Amino acid sequence: MVTGGSRGIGAEIVRTLTTAGAKVAFTYQQNASAADSLTQELGPNAIAFCCDSRDLKAVRATIEVVTAKLGPIHGLVNNAGITRDKPLVMMSEEEWHDVIDTNLTGVFHFCRAVIFSMIKRREGKIVTIGSVSGEIGNRGQTNYSAAKAGVIGFTKALAKETAQYGITVNVVSPGYIDTDMVRRLPEQTLKYALEHIPAGRFGTTHEVASLVRYLLTDDANYITGQVLSVGGGLAI
Repeated sequence: MVTGGSRGIGAEIVRTLTTAGAKVAFTYQQNASAADSLTQELGPNAIAFCCDSRDLKAVRATIEVVTAKLGPIHGLVNNAGITRDKPLVMMSEEEWHDVIDTNLTGVFHFCRAVIFSMIKRREGKIVTIGSVSGEIGNRGQTNYSAAKAGVIGFTKALAKETAQYGITVNVVSPGYIDTDMVRRLPEQTLKYALEHIPAGRFGTTHEVASLVRYLLTDDANYITGQVLSVGGGLAI
């Protein structure tokens, strides 16, 4: 189960998992055309569902349908997220809550919807896409940085609660990844970012998706509660 899987990093995760032989359900909220395009590209093993991660009832209903169609959920990838970037002095209450509700509360909703089944089966893997902003902060992103930092604390706590049941819970924390969202940033921002990334380049969606795939395999059974950065050294 991949949330926010129609574009960018999420779409690449869906591609990587499907190519590896998994049956993948993914959610989208608004971009139905991108979701349809991805399912046509990948075939019957990728199924799209419209779902608002902010709505617990909608999340639970989606999980029920996915389980009925594909069977028990082995892995959950929390990728759905939004940005509403502004300096704090200009940020509205709505812009704060939109980001917190989607990027942090949405993670709670999906984890809450799948965790009992995972505990009962004594197996399952949860990977949440964090951000370097949640590790080191970022100007103009107090809402986003707070949500992504919250994801880290949430993950560590849940990992301690579920390790005894054979469940792993981890964060993959991308830095600047070459996606449409990053390409839309001002040229000055991109230049500044490149100057501060030790690797001297932006990452690729494949580099993020490959790590997610690994964490969902049995090879990663002894890794839990960790934050694994994919940022070219930006968070050092």
